[in-house]
Amino acid sequence: MKLRSLQVDVLVAEIGSTTTVVNAFHGLGTGAPRFCGQGQAATSVSQGDVRIGLRAAMEDLRAKLGLAELHYKRMLATSSAAGGLRMTVHGLVYDMTVRAGREAALGAGANIHLATAGKLQDGELAEILRIRPNLILLAGGTDYGDRDTALHNAEQLAALPLRAPVIYAGNIANQRAVREIFARANKPLTVTENVYPRLDELNIEPVRRVIHREFETHITAAPGMAELRQLVDGPILPTPGAVMECARLLYAELGDLIAVDVGGATTDIHSVAEGSEEIAAMQTRPEPLAKRSVEGDLGLFVNAASLADLVGRALLRTETGLDVDTLLSDWPPIPQTEEQQVLAAALCRHAAQIAMKRHAGQLRHTYGATGRQTWAEGKDLSRVRTLIATGGALTRLGGREQVLCALRDMNPGGMLLYPKPATMRLLQDGHYIMASLGVLSLEYPRDALILMQESLGVR
Repeated sequence: MKLRSLQVDVLVAEIGSTTTVVNAFHGLGTGAPRFCGQGQAATSVSQGDVRIGLRAAMEDLRAKLGLAELHYKRMLATSSAAGGLRMTVHGLVYDMTVRAGREAALGAGANIHLATAGKLQDGELAEILRIRPNLILLAGGTDYGDRDTALHNAEQLAALPLRAPVIYAGNIANQRAVREIFARANKPLTVTENVYPRLDELNIEPVRRVIHREFETHITAAPGMAELRQLVDGPILPTPGAVMECARLLYAELGDLIAVDVGGATTDIHSVAEGSEEIAAMQTRPEPLAKRSVEGDLGLFVNAASLADLVGRALLRTETGLDVDTLLSDWPPIPQTEEQQVLAAALCRHAAQIAMKRHAGQLRHTYGATGRQTWAEGKDLSRVRTLIATGGALTRLGGREQVLCALRDMNPGGMLLYPKPATMRLLQDGHYIMASLGVLSLEYPRDALILMQESLGVR
């Protein structure tokens, strides 16, 4: 049978640190969008040209579709290659402006390598130089409050021998002075709204949008990535930021939700949840509607040995009946044997549960003259009714259903701000396209929602 050619509306490329994935979508804008297929290949950033791996992934897609030729009208992209988006965050008080800045950067998909509070010291400035961030977020001071710290930090950052763009999202009264500081130093600066304008108020969205814009500039300047913009004529987002965009899109349809991705190097939790009024009345500090946490010590490949140590190798041996030490001595990025699959599932379950306990808030009791009082600290997930599994491990790994059930039922004591056991619906991103649909949603929100519902099996 003669192979045919096909032109799709959009290809979305996900440039990962090790793998490049290409997803094809057609029928956009017709009310009946279609996911055509997925191809993948090794990422080629280290070879000096991202296009090598991208073209190989497109060739894999063409072959899987049985086509002589594959054509597309547009290409969009997400990327976590070239180290992702490395950021440092600098504010006034750690639990206020620094925390607000961290939430904004993490929600945008950044990897935060340093967060400081107060006036920058020599050791911290040296650490910034060592990290060589792609982007720096400077905050500090509620509007018309403290000015000195942010201005001091602006002077210090502008004097560093770095060309990393700086975003100023601090006290509105400092905006003119900060602009002048960076103009004198001839350093790039973007000024946006204060991320913490008043006590107990987070203003994350303006900063998040600026970070996404700056990311496109950074990623096309990274080694091996310079050619990406030549191929992409639409948005380029950090891959975790794209997942968050999709989670926010789903929230409008599904209500409070959690998305979990256990990867080879990190475990990411994305939640979009308003929580309950009862818990809000007990909260000790504000939380964002959309929250991301990334746990760099909870990976199934890069950190497998240290994760096993954290869990306890004796416990893993008891749970699996396997020789854990021998298996981990020659541990592959993708489990191949049945024993490797069993151990990977056990590690995946522990990684997901540890990450969720770090992400979710909890109730705390204090005792005083008036008796016991109960306080709520952290993100309230108690009203979440949908848990979404995405990423390779939770959509492809054997035993993933048991992992998800354990994750669903991990709050029997009720002290976590987390749903009661057996109350959440478990959904899987069957097509593994959540990140791609996040970037697609910026231009085709209705189509992205339809395609995501189909991938989750709820449409």
